[in-house]
Parts: sequence; C-alpha cells; structure tokens
Amino acid sequence: MSVNSMPHPNPHTPPYRIFSRSLLAMLGFAVLLSGGCNSLFPGRFEEAENEAKLRDLMRAPEPPDLIRDGTVIQGLRPLRIEGVGAVNGLPGTGGPPDPSAFRDQLLEEMKRHDVIAPNQWLETDDTALVRVVALIPPGARRGDLIDIRVIAPKESRVKDLHHGWLLDTRLREQRMLQNVVRQSDVLAIGQGSILTRADHEPTHDETLQHEGRILSGGRVQVTRKLGLILRPDYQHAKLSKGIADAINRRLFFFDGTTRRGIAKAIEDDFIEVEVHPRYRDNVPRMMRVIQAIGIKAEMSGRQERLTELAERLSVPGTAADAALQLEALGESAVPTLLEGLNSSNPELRFYAAESLGYLDRVEAIEPLEASARNVAAFRYPSMIALQGLEQQLAIDALRSLTNEPSLETRYGAFCSIRRRIDGRSTLAGTPLGALTLYKVPSQGPPAIAVSLLEEPEVVLMGEVSPIEVSTFLMLPGGIMIKPDTNRPGEMLRISRFQAGQQDRRVIVSNSAGEVITGIVQVGGCYGDVLAMLRAAKNQGFLKDQLAINPLPAPVRTYYREDTEGSEKPEEIETLDSLD
Repeated sequence: MSVNSMPHPNPHTPPYRIFSRSLLAMLGFAVLLSGGCNSLFPGRFEEAENEAKLRDLMRAPEPPDLIRDGTVIQGLRPLRIEGVGAVNGLPGTGGPPDPSAFRDQLLEEMKRHDVIAPNQWLETDDTALVRVVALIPPGARRGDLIDIRVIAPKESRVKDLHHGWLLDTRLREQRMLQNVVRQSDVLAIGQGSILTRADHEPTHDETLQHEGRILSGGRVQVTRKLGLILRPDYQHAKLSKGIADAINRRLFFFDGTTRRGIAKAIEDDFIEVEVHPRYRDNVPRMMRVIQAIGIKAEMSGRQERLTELAERLSVPGTAADAALQLEALGESAVPTLLEGLNSSNPELRFYAAESLGYLDRVEAIEPLEASARNVAAFRYPSMIALQGLEQQLAIDALRSLTNEPSLETRYGAFCSIRRRIDGRSTLAGTPLGALTLYKVPSQGPPAIAVSLLEEPEVVLMGEVSPIEVSTFLMLPGGIMIKPDTNRPGEMLRISRFQAGQQDRRVIVSNSAGEVITGIVQVGGCYGDVLAMLRAAKNQGFLKDQLAINPLPAPVRTYYREDTEGSEKPEEIETLDSLD
C-alpha cells in the first residue's frame, strides 16, 4: 500500500483525540506481548514446556558405583515345566487309566501327533499314563539335557513303573491366569527308561513303585534368557546401554573370529545377558560377578579401588565380596588376588583361589585342591571351579582327589572330571545299554557309587570285593542270581524269566563289574542293577561301601575360627550352586 493510498484522518477530528487513540493502541499491543500471548499464540509456550520436559527425560540419572546397586537379576530360578505322557514296555504292571483331565490331555496330544487308535492303545496292561515334571536350570541352552520326574497319578491305575519306557512327551510351562490354565510353547521333550524310587530307596512302600526319574531324559528346546532389570530410579535408555557396555568390556568371547559381548540393552529397563563359556558350570556366580562390575569406564580411581579391596580381602567378614569385585575387575586384579593366596587363613585363601580359578589362572589349582580336600564347606565350589579350568593340571588335581578317604570327595572329583569335555575320555567308561560302568583307581577305601543325577552310572572306586552270593538274589523283572553249581565260590548264574518270552541266562564271575554286565546281558535295566546292589548289601553279599549319589552338598555351613574371644565360632553359609 502506497503512502498516498493510506486513509487520512478526519480533518474535523481534534489533534489530541488522534494522539489518544494512537497511545491506547500502543498500550494494548504491549499488553498482548507481555501477558496475552497465550491467547494470541496458544501453542508456543506449551511447546517450550514440552521441550523442557523432554530435556529432563533425556538427562540420564547418575549411575551407581556397581551394577548391583541399580539392577535386579531376572531368570536365576529354575523353570518348572510339566506334561502328560505315556509309558510302554511294562511287564503287565500297567493298566487302563480312568477318565480324567490327564487322560483327556494325553489323548489330545496323541491325536495331534497322529497316533493310531489311542484309546485302544491305553487300554492294555503294558502301558500307563504318567505325569512328567522337570526343572530347566537358569541359562540352559537349546539341546541341553535335563533330568525329569515321572509320577503315576491315582487315575492311571498302574502297579509298578519298573522297566517302563517313557515315550516322547512334550513339556510346557503351565500357569493359572484368570481361572484358566495357560500353556507355553514346548520347552523340552522327555523320553527314556524309568528308574523308580523303589529301585534305590530302602523301604517297602508300594507307592515308591509309582514314581521315578529319567536321568538326562529331557532335551531343552528353547534357550532360557537371563537378564538384569533396572531399578525405577535408574530406568533410562542411556544408562541401560552404559551398563551393557560395562559388562561387555569385562565378559566377552570370540564367536569364530568375531569378538562378542554377553550383554545387550533391550529396553530402558532391561538388559539381556548370555551365559559366558567360562561360567557355563556356575551361572549363579556369573550373575553375581556381573553385579559386582563397576559401570564407569574411567581408570583414574582403579588403583585406589584395588588398594581398598585388598584390605577387605584380608578380613573374613568382607573377603568373599571383595574377591567377587576383584574377579569383576578382571586381569588388573590378578596381583591382588595372588597376594591373597599368601594368607594363613584357609577361608581367605579359598576366596582368592576361587576368583583366580574363574580368571583361568593356573596358580589357583593347588589352593583349590587343598580347599576341596580339607574344608567340607568349600569342597563343592572348589571342584566346580577346577572343573572349568582348561589346564591339564586341573584334571591332575581332580584325579588326586579321587584318592581321598572321603567318598564324597572322591565321587565329586570323578563327576567334575566326567563333566569336562576333555575329561570323559580319560575315565574310560564301559557303555552297558542305558548305563555306563566306570572303574576308577583309588587309594581310598573300596566303594561303589551309583548316580541319581545327570547320568545313569556305576562307579567302582578302588579294588572292590567280589559279590559273594551264598544262596540267591531275586530282583524285580524276574531276574535271579545264584551260585553256579560247577564253581560256586567263583562264578554266578544270572537268569531272567518273563511270561511270553524266552528265558535268558548268563554265567559270569562274581566280580562286581562282571555281575553288573551280566544283568544288562539278560535284559536288565539301570533300576535292576541298583536293586541288585542294594539287595546284595542288605544280605551281606557285598562287603564294601555302597553309596547312592554321594556328592558334596552345594550349601554348607562354614564355622569361622573365633578371632575375637566369642563363646562360639561364627557360622557362615556357603552358596555356590548350579541349582
């Protein structure tokens, strides 16, 4: 608009009135700028307020000193799974199950997998319906083997599960949600020969024939995830990633040629954790070490922290936690832990040696062996630490422990050797059907150890005496053992009689290994072997010690020496369990 086109004031308007209108207009505009902008520009101040809130949200909270101060572990409890399965191969001791929810569930499962005439199949006396239960340990990988329990409910009408074989059974997690049972996807599949409680427990309770277990009978189908949940005050994407980075700086491995950390920040409040190969045998310890990692990456205060932890490592009340924090620091803490081995206190030496063992230091082997030998409370964790050490000297230390007088020390050391990838071949076990027979040279008292966990095995420790059957032994499944008429003091005749099948006989020497082999040759199972050993011991035919699963206890009380004049020694509970 040009100047000439602008409207001119009325020539009859007085000059003071023109001035007053202009002044009022200016004042009104100023009022709008100062206090009325919310009505004139309604979104501008709200946008500024939102930006301020966003800046507050983007500002990460100050991280705690250690990961455990800001997180909670998830997934460290065993996961219970269950299902309904079918058992066959019973020698007329099964039975048709009564109508029930279990039968309906089993029939539905059988139809889903195209089993022909499932109702007719369940009506025979050589089959049975059972409930199957298992626990998947934390950090379990797809393909791992787990033990499973088999229980015949009252609706199954089974008499004895001895000699039964569980057919493929799908196990799922089950939860009650809104009064309805919800099932997960298949988490494990179980099958195998059943070892009943009656085979190994010294009682005549008939209900023990309705329960059993299958060692390593379940195969995990889905890898279990571990994780860390950030506490509410620390839930932030930046801090979640910072914690994952701190874990990966300390715990990583090479996947082929690629270096890969074990932690991944999934959400602002959750970090997924993979099991590190070194801690495969002790997942709970790995999670405790992770929580003892410092979050900040700067090295300025590293020496001060090492000095402080060295002081705490020398005090019994703080030594265990100090050793964990030193283990979490990694290689930089090795000199401090080595210094801890010089302590005269067996408790302090053990804590330092255990952490050095998980850092793969050969210096840990000798003190760990001494702890396993001399201190019952440290026996289990010492063996687990030796079990994972890659050095050949670790196997030598475990072999040395098989010469100890304590049977739990000997058998525990044997199991640690067997669990090693390079250890099983050194034991030279003999496969006998579903079980394995081991002969372990030992300077300790002769003994026979049988397993109720992990694997069906019989271990002959040292020079076991012959099984001198003077009359006869009658075992479940129609197996009878009696002296051979031609050489009654040296040889035994093992026979098996089953209705509808040809009799089977074998003549063996009376050595424990030969008798066990003979039972398998006539068709006996692991349960028959255990029943034979228990019966021979009860009747005095077996002179040496027989032990059922004599493993060191994972949790024990350590009685700390009285250092301050108290009336009784201080008690602490050691916990370093795979369960």
